[in-house]
Amino acid sequence: MTDSGSVVLALDAGNTRIKWGVHDGHAWRARGAVATSEAASLHESLRPGLPVDAAIASNVAGAVVRGALETACAQAGVALRLIASLPEQLGVRNGYREPGQLGTDRWAALIAAHQAHPGDKLVVNVGTALTVDALTATGEFLGGLIVPGPALMRRSLDQGTAALREAPGAVRDFPQATPEAIASGAVHACVGAITRIGAAMAARGTPPGRIILSGGGARELEQWLPYPAIFQENLVLDGLLSIARND
Repeated sequence: MTDSGSVVLALDAGNTRIKWGVHDGHAWRARGAVATSEAASLHESLRPGLPVDAAIASNVAGAVVRGALETACAQAGVALRLIASLPEQLGVRNGYREPGQLGTDRWAALIAAHQAHPGDKLVVNVGTALTVDALTATGEFLGGLIVPGPALMRRSLDQGTAALREAPGAVRDFPQATPEAIASGAVHACVGAITRIGAAMAARGTPPGRIILSGGGARELEQWLPYPAIFQENLVLDGLLSIARND
């Protein structure tokens, strides 16, 4: 645990990007990102936020990226704390049969959402993958879905078919051109996954009152969502900060 006045570096290493933020006890004073494929350049990206007193990270990008995170933090003069998904932490209870199998990015996001937003809710992150996690007002993580995000869906059609090329298209209820059909199909498939989990929550007596929405592709889905949404720029960084400060 770090004290409230410490300067904390939080790192969210995902499939596409490594996002980072430096919090000084009052606000995020610097943020940035590098492509995960360019993890070796992370220390250079961090320079505007240095020096820091502590570093904490979620890494779902594998051992090579873990090494790059550790190297960048060593160059910054701090030891790196890598989080794990636990059975229970900061008021959130992990519903996975094997809690450690839950991605640490999802775990940090659940902690952030629970601390910032009361009530039954869906925690939705729209990135390379779309994750939809059900979280009750009492902090019980019921489970969730992982599906390709809308950009990955479009890209898979471009790469996996002979004729369905990726091209700009509007999202419509009844698409009448192929680019519209691809764009609409990706968005509505993601919204369908969100709607399905919301219906399952309602069936058990804990209907979600809102969606806590995050991720680089969040704005693409926002107007189509079945519940009111609150956008939080990076739930994972916020959750990492909570863990660093309080656990």
